Amino acid sequence: MGSGQVTDWQGKNVTVAGLGVSGIPAAKALHGLGANVTVVNDGDDARAREQAAELRALGVTVRLGDGATLPEGTELVVTAPGWKPDKPLFTAAREAGVPVWGDVELAWRLRGPDAAPWLCVTGTNGKTTTTQMLASILKAAGLRTAAVGNIGVSLLDAVLGEERHDVLAVELSSYQLHWAPSLRAHSAAVLNLAPDHLDWHGSMEAYAKDKGRIYEGNRVACVYNVADKATEDLVREADVEEGCRAIGFTLGAPAPSQLGVVDGVLVDRAFVENRQKNAQELAEVCDVNPPAPHNIANALAAAALARAFGVPPKAVRDGLRAFTPDAHRIALVADLDGVAYVDDSKATNTHAAQASLAAYESIVWIAGGLAKGATFDELVARSAKRLRGVVLIGADRALIREALARHAPEVPVVDLDRTDTGAMLAAVQEARRLAAEGDTVLLAPACASMDMFVNYNQRGDAFASAVGELGT
Repeated sequence: MGSGQVTDWQGKNVTVAGLGVSGIPAAKALHGLGANVTVVNDGDDARAREQAAELRALGVTVRLGDGATLPEGTELVVTAPGWKPDKPLFTAAREAGVPVWGDVELAWRLRGPDAAPWLCVTGTNGKTTTTQMLASILKAAGLRTAAVGNIGVSLLDAVLGEERHDVLAVELSSYQLHWAPSLRAHSAAVLNLAPDHLDWHGSMEAYAKDKGRIYEGNRVACVYNVADKATEDLVREADVEEGCRAIGFTLGAPAPSQLGVVDGVLVDRAFVENRQKNAQELAEVCDVNPPAPHNIANALAAAALARAFGVPPKAVRDGLRAFTPDAHRIALVADLDGVAYVDDSKATNTHAAQASLAAYESIVWIAGGLAKGATFDELVARSAKRLRGVVLIGADRALIREALARHAPEVPVVDLDRTDTGAMLAAVQEARRLAAEGDTVLLAPACASMDMFVNYNQRGDAFASAVGELGT
């Protein structure tokens, strides 16, 4: 099971690690191919028992409450992406010489001979938006495509399903890339690199290395962020097919082999004849929704991947115009008394919050939640001049308050000593008090939400609901 396609799964003993969005489709697919499948899962709650019953009815063996032991005779482990590499199950697999694949690796190996090529996207922030923009552009070009992967649509379903695709827009997390050693994309982009998930990867170097796997074996283009040298370094280190090109994207005027912005127009100096002298107009900045700087960067990365696949300029413009961002990503909730209320609950780390804060000139910032080991000094120092006021909520708000005291001591701060769900209404009321006409009240927490909310969606909904109460 080392390399190449596995054609005969009949009787193979495969252990699937973890129930859930990737484990259940993997178990069903492998069972359908004739493998002897055993699912192991740490949890043994009501939900897990329900899922186990469904799989057992098909003839799959399920072991709940024991994700540490490698079942006897295992020839391959297929893991959910979130399982950490230092788990005892993987140590046992390594010692037994048993390969470990993620769901992405399994999907890659199960592709048919005429399978659609993959255009892949990763990065600390912006992955989902860029992948959705890319799919919108590809559709505008008349191509059969889908946005799949870490975006919530199973790659296995896309690969094994009835629907035929010309090309797939694939979002990949660092976890998924860690477990996908033989993935070889048509073209791929790393949007940015900032510390995240270091508790899982162990170090920034390991995190960057896993992100960089997306470039391995690329055929046409490795797309990198000119403003983020770490992404270009990953391209330099990658072993790609001969003729594969490094393509940069920049918010400034592009050099040859780059896409960038000139006088409010997105332009291509990479996929044109005589790129030393020529540039191709693709779209206007106002075609990007919303036209915040980091989102224009997302659009340029999506355009670069689409152009690498041969998409015409008009499809880039039409695809960007047709794209609607997901909820809770820099979404304008309301404009009350000349103050804009913007929901970017998706900004769950400092890098995402920095991009959000950079989009507005005068901000009343609502922040706080679970810090996940993050520090806030750089974020506050870079954003201080934009802050009219700050309202803090959540378990780790003191970390942000201390950074504000060090780097923005003149900015008024309201510290709501609350972690209850109702704190959002109080936060919005305090933000309104601090805001003046022309300001933006921005929910960009720079933290995870689970101290107060089920997820960032619920947090954003609470913000929108609170803003709605102001307007009545």
